[in-house]
Amino acid sequence: MKLKKLFKKATAAALALSVYALGMVLVPSLCGTDQVLADEQVPSVYTGEPVPAALASQRPIAVMMPTDKKAQPSYGIGNAKVLYEIMEEGDISRQMAIIDDWQGLGRIGNIRSCRDYYISIATEWDPILVHFGGVFYMKDRISAPDINNLSGVSEYGTGGERPGSEAFFRTSDRNAPHNAYISGEGITNACTSLGYSLSVRPEHYNTSHFTFAQGVNTLEQYGNAIPGNVVDLSNIFTYTKSRFTYNPETGLYQKDLHGSAQVDGLTGQQLTFSNVIIQNTKWSKRDAKGYLTFQTIDTTGDGYYFTKGRGIHITWKKTSDYAPTKYYDDNGNEIQINTGKTYIGVAQEGRAVMYS
Repeated sequence: MKLKKLFKKATAAALALSVYALGMVLVPSLCGTDQVLADEQVPSVYTGEPVPAALASQRPIAVMMPTDKKAQPSYGIGNAKVLYEIMEEGDISRQMAIIDDWQGLGRIGNIRSCRDYYISIATEWDPILVHFGGVFYMKDRISAPDINNLSGVSEYGTGGERPGSEAFFRTSDRNAPHNAYISGEGITNACTSLGYSLSVRPEHYNTSHFTFAQGVNTLEQYGNAIPGNVVDLSNIFTYTKSRFTYNPETGLYQKDLHGSAQVDGLTGQQLTFSNVIIQNTKWSKRDAKGYLTFQTIDTTGDGYYFTKGRGIHITWKKTSDYAPTKYYDDNGNEIQINTGKTYIGVAQEGRAVMYS
């Protein structure tokens, strides 16, 4: 039994960290007598945009969502402030949505299984990991006491625990495995039952992730900037053929999946991003079944950053599970990304991005 089960019915959430432009401050506990002022705003660690302090202190969820054509559209994915896409076995990618404002969502998903390399990336946000099982390669990590997760079926496919499985539900509008969902209320109830903190945990939470530009970063300061009006990931994600088209009227990239607009099932709106990052990553096949491994902790990786219709070559570093991934330009300076949502395509090293 996991150590976290020993703390079931744990006491009210502790003081949590929240981000200000020049550092950290303590936000009063929502369970205490001091209430956060409704109009108090702080910069979001995910987008750099102002958000209520109460939201800034809330733990995000990291939700595993499919890219399968039959599984579209996903519900609640438009709320992802950071969206990862990574390849899995079978040459099909999967998405991991980092969502901070999840509590009011009535339908999130559909939800699919996890892999161990997603856990390494997810932990840098100290989220509640929401998934529908996984594979045995993730057994040791998913079972560790620092991981707070909810799983609709056996965590790692070999008979493990199913924490919070009662919170998941299936719908009749799709066939399994494309019809498993969870709600914000279900997540809250499951976390309360399991003793998971709904506030960010100071011992794990890192407030230093992206560096946001003061104003708008057009990348015009880079003499070697490349075109970035269209960012085509067909070579990287050969099944989904993920693609981004810059809209100069909105200043955002519109995301396509399978040759058409990728939309949120809750709103019908196309996914848009201020920033598109391609993170070239060392990888290998693990076995005859085609299971993959990615070297998510590395100091020698490279990639590309696209924003406002331009792009630059970058390098990236991540030193541990809870350490944030940092991105640098070719001068060694941390890149300054624009405020708003960010897409991160974790690419298999050797598969080239196309841009124009």
